[in-house]
Amino acid sequence: MRKPLVSTLAAALFGAAALAGIAAAPAVAADHGKGTPSFEGTVALSNCSGSVVKLKHSKPSDPALVLSNGHCLQEGMPGAGEVVVDKKTSRDFTLLNADGSDAGKIHSDKIAYATMTDTDISLYETTSTYKEIKKKYGIDALKLDAKHPRQGRDITVVSGYWKETFSCAVDGFAHRLKEADWTWKDSIRYTMACQTKGGTSGSPVIDDRTGKVVGVNNTHNEDGERCTLNNPCEVDKSGKVTVRYLNAYGQQTYLINSCFGRGNQLDLDARRCALPEPAK
Repeated sequence: MRKPLVSTLAAALFGAAALAGIAAAPAVAADHGKGTPSFEGTVALSNCSGSVVKLKHSKPSDPALVLSNGHCLQEGMPGAGEVVVDKKTSRDFTLLNADGSDAGKIHSDKIAYATMTDTDISLYETTSTYKEIKKKYGIDALKLDAKHPRQGRDITVVSGYWKETFSCAVDGFAHRLKEADWTWKDSIRYTMACQTKGGTSGSPVIDDRTGKVVGVNNTHNEDGERCTLNNPCEVDKSGKVTVRYLNAYGQQTYLINSCFGRGNQLDLDARRCALPEPAK
């Protein structure tokens, strides 16, 4: 996660350098071999990455959902304890083909859900159905795994912003991951091969074996500092703090499946839904 370089671009946390025009044009990723997920279904935001995702009970006629980070919101990052639900917005996403080329634009006029409490996610409801996206662009949505990710599994972080992939494995899970004012639960810790960078926030974390999304990339420890902005630390069940310099992390996404019902509509009162609710 990165602080925005320009105050008026408050949502550009992790991709601020790119938004400010400092970065060069995204380079197309090299082929990392059979089993590496393609870019199909991923999207580029103005400041981050994301993906069009299909939930366990999603139907072709349902409005498609775009998954990214809570800290990637144009409106600014949610504060600790804040939950955004059914908020009007206007945002375009560049949809990518399997080879990383631009397929076209899809649009959202609503943030279905976003938070940086317990997790770091945003889900946009688009104005297109899965069926319409398939018909117009020939692109299928990525499937969101309904199961907890497994330690040791090979994963790929697929950045639509950079059109680049990062391949590694699930090293383990952080009981609590703290960064500045925010705390995330049961975060995915990558092996060191995944050295993510600004603009990769919101990228889907894909299990290479199943091809399903098991997480969303969100941060890494940049300077070796303890629990500060851009320097997350791990806190175990006994309260012991561990700093892992240059380690990158993602947030699990299987919990999302239980919180959306028919028509891809948010239902935080649903049985087994464990996502944070807005303050009453």
